[in-house]
Amino acid sequence: MESRKIRIGSRGSPLALWQANWIKAQLASRNPDTPVEIVIIKTSGDNIRDVPLAKIGGKGLFVKEIEEALLKKDIDFAVHSMKDMPIKFPFALCIAAVAKRENPFDALISKDKVKLSELPKGAKVGTGSLRRISQLLHHRPDLKLIPLRGNLETRIKKLETEGLDAIILAEAGLIRMGWDDKISEIISPEILLPAMGQGAVGIETRRHDVDNQILLADLDDENTHLALDAERAVVARLEGGCNVPIGAFATIADDEMTLQGLVASLDGKTLHKKELRGNKIDAIALGKELGDALLDMGGDQIMREIH
Repeated sequence: MESRKIRIGSRGSPLALWQANWIKAQLASRNPDTPVEIVIIKTSGDNIRDVPLAKIGGKGLFVKEIEEALLKKDIDFAVHSMKDMPIKFPFALCIAAVAKRENPFDALISKDKVKLSELPKGAKVGTGSLRRISQLLHHRPDLKLIPLRGNLETRIKKLETEGLDAIILAEAGLIRMGWDDKISEIISPEILLPAMGQGAVGIETRRHDVDNQILLADLDDENTHLALDAERAVVARLEGGCNVPIGAFATIADDEMTLQGLVASLDGKTLHKKELRGNKIDAIALGKELGDALLDMGGDQIMREIH
C-alpha cells in the first residue's frame, strides 16, 4: 500500500516555520516511510501588522485561515504557538498533541544589556501585550509602554529604529531562533506572570480523524498538556482574550500542580493574583476554581470595565 503524505499547515514567520519543521522532524523520525511536507498559510494576523491585536479581533486572526484549511482537508495537521490559540475551537477540530514546553517566561532585550530595575525613569519599553503592559505598569508605573507588533526579527529591529530603551519578548521564541544571547534578563513570574500556553507548541487536527490522532499520540507531553488545560480553563472562566490582561501559569512536580492566575486593569493600578494547588489530573477543575476565585477578588469588575 502506498504511504500517504502528511501536510502540516503553518504560518510563514521564521518562528512558526521553525516550530513546524521541529514537529515535522519528530514525525519523520517516528514514521520514516511517511513523507511530510509543510504548507504555508497566510493569516489575517500576518496581513495586519501595525494595529494592536486587541483592536482587530484578537488571537483568532492567526489561526482562522489555517483552521479553514484543516476543515477543507487541504492540510492534515496545523502547528501553533498555544499562546496564539483562541479558547474556543471549531467543533470538528481539537488539539491532539502538545509538545514538551520550552522556557515559558518573558525576556527583556535592552540597549547595553540593562536590567529592568536599571532602566531609567520614563524609559520606553516596546510590547504589544496588554498582559505585559498592565503588569509592567503595576511594577514600574514610570515606564512608557510603546505598542509593538510584527515577527520576532521585526520587533528586535524596532529596538533601534523606534528609539526604544527595551522590548519584552517570550523567552521560548528567542531560544528556538538561537537568539537567546540577545536576552538582557529573564523576568521573574513574580513581576510578569506568563500568558496561557506561552512556550508550548500544539498540534491541531480534525477531531474524528483517528489515524491522525494515533500518529500524533507519541508527540504529546502529558504534563505540558495538563498544564495547558489548566491555564486555558482559567482564561475560559474569565472569558478573556488578548483584549484583557490575564496571566495563567501551571507547573507540575510529581503529580501536584501549582497554578497561578492573574487579572489586572489596563493601567496596572489594580491587580488580582492567586495561586492554587491540586492533583494534576484535576487540571481543568483547578483552572475553573482559580478563575472563579479571581472573579470573586474583583476580576469581574475589571472585566466589566474593559468590555
